[in-house]
Amino acid sequence: MAATGDRLADSKQKLLWCGRLFCVPDKFIRYHHKRMAKYLVTGAAGFIGSSLVRALLERGEQVRGIDNFSTGRRENLSEVLHRIDFREADILDLEAMHQACAGVDYVLHEAAIPSVPKSVLDPLASNRANVDGTVNVLVAARDAKVKRVVYAASSSAYGDTPALPKHEAMIPNPISPYAVAKLASELYMVSFYRCYGLETVSLRYFNVFGPRQDPSSPYSGVLARFSMQMLRGEQPTIFGDGTTSRDFTYIDNAVSANLLACAAPAAECAGRVFNCATSQRTTLNQTFDALKKLTGYKGSVKYGPERGGDIQHSLADITQAQKHLGYKVLVNFADGLRPTVEWYKNQARTVEA
Repeated sequence: MAATGDRLADSKQKLLWCGRLFCVPDKFIRYHHKRMAKYLVTGAAGFIGSSLVRALLERGEQVRGIDNFSTGRRENLSEVLHRIDFREADILDLEAMHQACAGVDYVLHEAAIPSVPKSVLDPLASNRANVDGTVNVLVAARDAKVKRVVYAASSSAYGDTPALPKHEAMIPNPISPYAVAKLASELYMVSFYRCYGLETVSLRYFNVFGPRQDPSSPYSGVLARFSMQMLRGEQPTIFGDGTTSRDFTYIDNAVSANLLACAAPAAECAGRVFNCATSQRTTLNQTFDALKKLTGYKGSVKYGPERGGDIQHSLADITQAQKHLGYKVLVNFADGLRPTVEWYKNQARTVEA
């Protein structure tokens, strides 16, 4: 564990500049703000949103957050809530979004219903939250003259095309209603840049994981769900034969990509889409084996039928993000998995206490 801790510390050290955490490379310093910037994080109580809130506060930025707690959790913000301007509101409320965007420099749009299975069961709800809500965010940001909107797009836009790795020039082939909605919002991002001059950047996340990811729902990410199940001695279920693979991306990498996307010159990134990943893939069988060692689980895995809308393999080409954003992989899968499991162990101990 000490070696892992050192590697994680080193990964964050790579982003240190002038004593601030998660700042930007020297090549982008000319774009850095002379005054403290104000950031709006939508979905601020969610897994990624709350991680962004913490990173921004560590940099000394002003943070405003908005969440309706439909999927976000209050405890994700408990120790930092007093340090931010938080509004409990829905992105489908345009007036609330206008108020939230007032005086803001950058919007990090994370709010969504982030579930393929849920979208298959209820495509209307998925479309409302993931498309209509995004349009509200864009309209409010445009009207408030926000400098830039960074959008949490999804690798599900690539669909199940066999070509690997996935690169941004590939023709999208979304399968699930969730994937369609996320792709539609990407296109809205491009549209608002071209039609209104609102700078936008879309980051296609590849299976982001880490501390504070909710494991309680059957729709939760596989790493969060498996970690808690195996710590409790419960048998996890893999849908399919376990050869399905994912480009699992530790949360620090996603946070870094968002902050870099805010800082990069417009000529490098405005109106564009970038992959946010590690460019390495791991099968679900390999994931189970790794978690078994870390959790001490003694049982076996159960295999179930494949779920509708799921893709078989994902692997990202991150060349464009490296070139135009200065993106680097800070934490790989193995080094991110250990602190993630430790966090879930602490959560389990808290529940038992």
